[in-house]
Amino acid sequence: MLRFPHLLLVASGLALTIPVAAKAQDQAPADTVPAPEAPPADEEFLLDEAPAAPAEVAPEITAVLEQMDQVIKALDAKATRTGNSWQFTLEERVMLVVTDTTAARMRIITPIALISDLPEDAMERLMQANFDTALDARYAVAQNLVWGAFLHPLDTLTQRDFAAGILQTHSVGETFGTTFSSGAVSYGGGDSNGIYEQQLKELLEELEKNSTT
Repeated sequence: MLRFPHLLLVASGLALTIPVAAKAQDQAPADTVPAPEAPPADEEFLLDEAPAAPAEVAPEITAVLEQMDQVIKALDAKATRTGNSWQFTLEERVMLVVTDTTAARMRIITPIALISDLPEDAMERLMQANFDTALDARYAVAQNLVWGAFLHPLDTLTQRDFAAGILQTHSVGETFGTTFSSGAVSYGGGDSNGIYEQQLKELLEELEKNSTT
């Protein structure tokens, strides 16, 4: 595992110090993207994605936000919440959740790599992955970084949708440079789909157990 120095991310007005991580492959296949070099420490990235929270939030949106909080806390008891945005860690990968309650939208994001460190054909490979293996969680580019991102309307977001979105976003970050997969579907008859479904099942069971205690 190649660990990058900490980066300063400002998301929705929140100053967050985050480590960007990517897998280093000793012998990567020919059609994979090599892991990038470490970016400069303490570089600032601005993501002015969500406006200030309105004075009042619709009750149904508030209920969804509380469900989101439950899912995040089940994954990381040390997760931090500021307003309606969260930062947490899932298997050593930093995850961020940003919401816009006015537009009733949310996104789950994870920083992956500096664009400047990618080979020239990397962007084409990311677009190919977005077409057939990344699925609901996609690769995106902002503030000179490659991100994993999952977007969904807040008013129709179920607990299962949110849990699946977190796992898929985490997967596109972890498989960057190799299979570029969200983990939600496997086309080769392998084990990835079963592993993803088991992870989702265990998370939903944990949430159900917490709700009855």
